[in-house]
Amino acid sequence: MASVARSILKKPVKISLVQLLSGTDKAANLKHAASQVAKAASGGSNIVVLPECFNSPYGTEHFPKYAEPLLPLPPVKDQAPSYYALSAMAAENNVYLIGGSIPELNPSTKKHYNTCLIFGPDGALLSIHRKTHLFDIDIPGKVTFRESEVLSPGNKVTLVDFPEYGKIAVAICYDIRFPELATIAARKGAFALIYPGAFNLVTGALHWKLLAQARAVDNQIYVGMCSPARVLDSSYPAWGHSMILDPMAAVLAEAQEDEAIIESELNEEKILETRRNIPLETQRRFDVYPDVSAGKVAYEEPDLVG
Repeated sequence: MASVARSILKKPVKISLVQLLSGTDKAANLKHAASQVAKAASGGSNIVVLPECFNSPYGTEHFPKYAEPLLPLPPVKDQAPSYYALSAMAAENNVYLIGGSIPELNPSTKKHYNTCLIFGPDGALLSIHRKTHLFDIDIPGKVTFRESEVLSPGNKVTLVDFPEYGKIAVAICYDIRFPELATIAARKGAFALIYPGAFNLVTGALHWKLLAQARAVDNQIYVGMCSPARVLDSSYPAWGHSMILDPMAAVLAEAQEDEAIIESELNEEKILETRRNIPLETQRRFDVYPDVSAGKVAYEEPDLVG
């Protein structure tokens, strides 16, 4: 885990999570997202987060229809409206924007991905995260879903440097169930783990808050979970309950099921206090188990370099 002796979060930062209602009209979804990002920014937030699949309905039947070709970078404008809309949202509001996720098509391989685009306050693309773990589950009589029928997985741990503040780790939804990504990010100095995610009514009730608290308390950093708002008559109603947690796993802000913007100020002292009080860093037993962050961790995929 990051040393308490060095700066993890250089100065306090205000973050907003935007819980959105999205429909079948991509242009309308982008316009609505832009209005909500502007609203969050007007409240003083420096970092704004959108939910998973904010520009489209969530579902394997929808991914190919709504997918945009992003490569080679920069993409063709009329083929990638979501890319340029997110860039504009960041620049027009002078915020770091973690753009939830959108369906992506790689034109050269014909593969589809669930992809998060992260932009800086000048509108420049900072990083891309493709969902690393695909949501393939079967809970008899409750929910069956197989993203792998359409999607391919990404292959990296995504750490993004926001120069004024520090590093943020970004992953998507089902990625939160795999603690290795979070452990690596924390040990590499991240001050927050951000998960755009669309849990359903079954898994959301079971584990949404539990997993968020686990990642926070295991790694002693902030966690943000950003969900779509719930639409009960959709093919995949999202759980909602976007939330921000502190390094002790206390919930700082939480939405309910409807559209909402939640916000909180993150500060380094809470991270340092947590690590002083419960000094996991100095108590780790790497003589008994290996340090996963010391392995061959990929941070860039060659085909994402523009």
